[in-house]
Order: sequence, then structure tokens, then C-alpha cells
Amino acid sequence: MAEKMQKFVSLGRSMPGKRDAAERARDFHEIYAEFLAEKAAEQASRCSQCGVPFCQVHCPLHNNIPDWLKLTSEGRLEEAHELSQATNNLPEICGRICPQDRLCEGNCVIEQSGHGTVTIGAVEKYINDTAWERGWVKPLVARREREQSVGIIGAGPAGLAAAEELRRKGYRITVYDRHDRAGGLLVYGIPSFKLEKDVVARRVKRLEDGGITFRLGFEVGRDASLAQLRTRHSAVFIGTGVYKAREIEAPGVGLDRIVPALDFLITANRKGFGDAVPEFDSGKLDARGKDVAVIGGGDTAMDCVRTAMRQGAKSVSCIYRRDRDNMPGSLREVANAEEEGVDFQWLTLPKAFLGIDNVEGVRIARMRLGLPDPSGRKAPEEIRGADFTMKADLVIKALGFDPEDLPAKFGVPELAVSKWGTLRVKPFTMMTSIDGVFAGGDITRGASLVVWAIRDGRDAAAAIHKYLEQKTKAPLAEAAE
Repeated sequence: MAEKMQKFVSLGRSMPGKRDAAERARDFHEIYAEFLAEKAAEQASRCSQCGVPFCQVHCPLHNNIPDWLKLTSEGRLEEAHELSQATNNLPEICGRICPQDRLCEGNCVIEQSGHGTVTIGAVEKYINDTAWERGWVKPLVARREREQSVGIIGAGPAGLAAAEELRRKGYRITVYDRHDRAGGLLVYGIPSFKLEKDVVARRVKRLEDGGITFRLGFEVGRDASLAQLRTRHSAVFIGTGVYKAREIEAPGVGLDRIVPALDFLITANRKGFGDAVPEFDSGKLDARGKDVAVIGGGDTAMDCVRTAMRQGAKSVSCIYRRDRDNMPGSLREVANAEEEGVDFQWLTLPKAFLGIDNVEGVRIARMRLGLPDPSGRKAPEEIRGADFTMKADLVIKALGFDPEDLPAKFGVPELAVSKWGTLRVKPFTMMTSIDGVFAGGDITRGASLVVWAIRDGRDAAAAIHKYLEQKTKAPLAEAAE
């Protein structure tokens, strides 16, 4: 280990090269280059192999990060890949889109000591992209075939992770999703410059080749009720995510061309697939030539501002009520957006939207940070008499997402929800108030990270397996009596 590792003292932190901002802002290709083999091994060798690996502790999946960094430094990439995928169903996707600066890298021991974090995400992406290129990603094979089936509602990261884990155990799996492509927000919510769609498609194909059935364009509540799905399957997992956009209350909010973030992003991704999208073709959801204002400070807002730049907007501004240090989004994404020409209006809040039919401008209040609120973050307060007007003919609301009313939508009023509208699940079992119906991901925890959705999908799969094993054994025990 002394020869290959702990080189953080002599080697500085280095990320894969980024394409020039002016060049990358004209297309939707990923912005980072691939690590060369020697560079990946070199950066992996900076790991201190500390006794308590805080990178692993702060990863929701508890990935074996120090171990696969060591294997990478030694050139043992196939073993590194096997270790990486042992705890993560979508490792090359997490390597691209996880906010490592807030999770593994943000808690790296050598980062805390001032040497600069190990580039964990870039190495994870390199390991697993290499595995696909060299044919190391094995087909999904069931250990044994079982008669029981599981229905999974939602083909996002939680649903895909649960489907893989359960199929590996031999269950017959059907995944239902209302969209025409599997992947959920991985396909339609996250722009291609962060996650190119063939990366998702090859994962989905592996699941299909492994015997998982996908029923796309299928909406629960329209094509079948939850009760009907429950009769078709031995168990059901709900991983729908949260799609209902939060609203802002201000005069003029009903003007045309004030749109939810997800509508804007889904439209942009559909155009990337070559689909016909009337709302884009009409100009309503196309930022080209427009002064665009995006309201919000999370990762979705960053996706919107960077997408608008690539569509050829005249100007793009991000309106956020707190300052840079108190924003919820990844600071790495903020830096990328700034490089690409986005103007950040910190400590600002929309008070009114101006226009007759279409929005033409935003009346904005200037803010300051006061005392901490119950979450511990400093609460923004309006500075009286400091309002100003910003020109905008497309406003995108990126204020977060809430759950849809699933009990009403699915036709099951007995499906219990929390005061926030998320599904209630029992601790450890992840079962809802309906026997045999489980849930996980954003629909139980609120809008969160892809890596947490994967964790929930894996945990739910284990709970479903235990539930079905017990159901199988119960009749045998009764017969023995």
C-alpha cells in the first residue's frame, strides 16, 4: 500500500479536463473528458486509506470507495468494477450526477486536512465506463426462477434498482411507467450535458435482456388501478418520484411563458431524442433569443439555466433569495453555469410578474439574511425600497417538487400519506398501509438525490424478498400442523 497509495502529499488533485465553456455551451454533450488510465490510477493513489473512511460513511450506498480506489491505483480495474457494482446498480450514472462535493468528496479526510479531495466521482465514472467498453458488465442472470411476480410502478432509479435486485433473486418482474422511455428523471429530467442518454439506455437494455418486462406509456389510475395491479402480482413497489411543481404566489404568475422547470427540461430532452414537441416548436418552451429568468437555487435550477444557454437564449439569469453559501444546489454546478455565462442574482426574490398576455418582466425585491430559521439556515428578509425590474420573456419556476395525490390518482383512499403528501412506510419493512405494497425513493422521502433513490430501491427489494419468503413458508407450516 505504501508504494501505490497515500500520495496526496506529493500529488495534487486533478479532475478530467473540461471542454471550453464557449464551445460546450453550444451543444448538449457531456462537458468532462475521460480520465486516461495513468491519470485515473494516479488520482486514485492519492487516497489516504484512512482507518475510518468518511467518504464511505457519507455515501448513501456505503460504496467501498477506498477499496476500489486502491484497486484502480494498482491497475486492477475489472476487480474495481466488480466491487463498485456490488453496492450500486447505476455506478457510472452516480459518477456523473452525484453531488460528490456534498457527499463522498466533501467528507474526504485529506480534503479536511487541506490537500484537496480525491476525485472519487471521476474515478468511479472511469472504472465503470471502462467496464462497459471492455465487456466486463455481465448479463443479468437470475439465480433461480420463482413463480412469484412483483410489479414495480416507476422506471426511475428506485424502480430500476429494485427491479434488478429482485430479478437477480428469480422473481418475475414487470415495470410500469407512464413515459415512453424507461429511466424516469434520468432520461427526461437531467440534461444530456450531465448524463448522456445512451448511458441510461444500456442499463435498461441489460435489465430487459435479463428478463424484466417494461410496460411503458402505462399510467396507474388510468390503465389499471393499484388494486388491480395488486391482484396481478405477489407484491408491488411504488417508486414514482415526485413531479408536482411547487408554485410561487405573486401577481401575474398566470401569464403565458411562466413555466414549471420539469416541463422545460422534459421538452428539451425530448427534442434531444428527435421527438416532435409542439410546445417547443411553437417557441413557448424554447429559450432561443429570449431573456430567461430561472427562479430557484437547487440542482434543477442549474439544469434549467445551463439548458437555456445551450438553446441560444439572449440572456439567462438565476434569481435566488439566499446567497451563494446558503444555496442547496451543487457549487460545482454553479461554477459550471457561471463559466457558461449565466448571471446569478443572489439575495433576490420575485414580487410580481409583468406583462399583458405573455410575461415581459419580473419585479424583484432585494433580500438580506437574518436569523436562522428552524432548519438552521439564515432566513431571507426583504430590504424595503430596494426593488428593481428585470426584463424576462421566459420565466422558469424551479422551486422544488411535491408528491402527486397518489391515493386519489391510484384509486386507493386507504393508501396512507404523511402531512407532506409522501407515502407513509413502516420502518425497516418499507411497506405502505396496504399489505404487500411497498414504496421508496422520492415518493417516501420527498425530492432527493438519485443515490438515495437507488438505496431505497435496494432496501425495498430486500424487504419484498423477505416478505415473499415468509408468505411462501406460512402455508407450508400450516400444512405441517
